[in-house]
Amino acid sequence: MRVFLTGASGWIGSAVVPELLGSGHKVLGLARSDAAADALTRAGADVLRGTLDDLDTLRDAAKASDGVIHLAFKHDIAFSGGFEDAADADRRAVDTFGEALAETGRPFLIASGTLGLAPGRVATERDGQEPVTTEGAHAPGPARRLATAQATTALADRGVRSSVVRLAPTVHGDGDQGFLATLVAIAREKGVSGYVGDGAQRWPAVHRADAAHLFHLALENAPAGSTLHAVADEGVPIKAVAEVIGRHLGLPIVSVPPDEAAGHFSWMAPFLGLDTPTSAAHTRDLLNWHPTHPGLLEDLDEGHYFTPATT
Repeated sequence: MRVFLTGASGWIGSAVVPELLGSGHKVLGLARSDAAADALTRAGADVLRGTLDDLDTLRDAAKASDGVIHLAFKHDIAFSGGFEDAADADRRAVDTFGEALAETGRPFLIASGTLGLAPGRVATERDGQEPVTTEGAHAPGPARRLATAQATTALADRGVRSSVVRLAPTVHGDGDQGFLATLVAIAREKGVSGYVGDGAQRWPAVHRADAAHLFHLALENAPAGSTLHAVADEGVPIKAVAEVIGRHLGLPIVSVPPDEAAGHFSWMAPFLGLDTPTSAAHTRDLLNWHPTHPGLLEDLDEGHYFTPATT
């Protein structure tokens, strides 16, 4: 296939590109900067300059492709107070792709997340399927993103082989600058490796390479309207993560009371307080997906999170 990929130079996309190229597909990657374009060219992909706001560009690229994988999201504004604006831009892009691919039977994949699907119990691919009741300009950002995911699976009724790939909150690997790298940085700053309360909160996780392989499998084989979970570790206790970090940094491992978590962990506190284990049993059976790369604790124990380049 000739695959149009947004977010192609990002953390997930830069693993999806070689995964697809290695299996004989061609990739056209959207690039909004010279650095992104150069990275895609070095990886062997073709480059289309543009942004998520260039809807005509997105539409034309989708129509000329055999499939679309949409990974881009305006994280820069989402995490600086503009989450709703980022979610709105994402929805406009998804609607544009849906229009371009309607009645073609071509695959269309988007990235979503598992965080908070069913706090306190093991979430499955069936969770989050209820229609979002909060609509319009006043809907909170997460509700808008959930509505966008539901609109994507609904494209199956319009002749699109659409799928939503929900990513674990921790997509780990060498070079990660996300949650794990932030926890390591906080531990260095505070002089202790902390966890919230008793640390029993469970986080699902997946290695970046395993997540990329799932996108590959879904592109080729996922049934229309699928919801998939890119989850390898169903739930790793946050305390166990803190213990590995403390051991590598030579720091005490401490419990942070919930009412002090915001002061210690800043914006990460609400996430660390969530118990959100997640299953991918249906996804594994449906697509014969079997993660082969290190799990979260094993990857953390390899040491690359503790080098200056990643923290």
